[in-house]
Amino acid sequence: MPAISKSDIKQYLKEAPMLEIAELVKEIEEEFGVSAAAAMPVMVAGGGAAAGAAAAVEEKTEFSVVLTDVGSQKINVIKAVREVTSLGLKEAKDLVEGAPKPIKEGVTKEEAATIKKKFEEAGAKVEIK
Repeated sequence: MPAISKSDIKQYLKEAPMLEIAELVKEIEEEFGVSAAAAMPVMVAGGGAAAGAAAAVEEKTEFSVVLTDVGSQKINVIKAVREVTSLGLKEAKDLVEGAPKPIKEGVTKEEAATIKKKFEEAGAKVEIK
């Protein structure tokens, strides 16, 4: 196996489409059982990581907007994807055709509601997770 340096990885990430990078992150999270989310302090005494995770669920401040169904107006949905993301036309089209897919992650509840409204007006169905 050829040696791959950190600079090789960074160069790849600079050149790759963001959608491809997002998929790579998800694959790494699943394969290695890690999360790319910011590290949370873990409580050591009286509950450990499980109690810390339960507290994180109760205090959810970041949400993901997931495209679940495109509907009949695919072009309008692609336009909506381009409005709320920095994706180009091809990447937006690939995201829409690959539904269900996350549109935007780590957004506030208000921003997620705004995005959901925009997609519903375009004829798509989305979920806020």
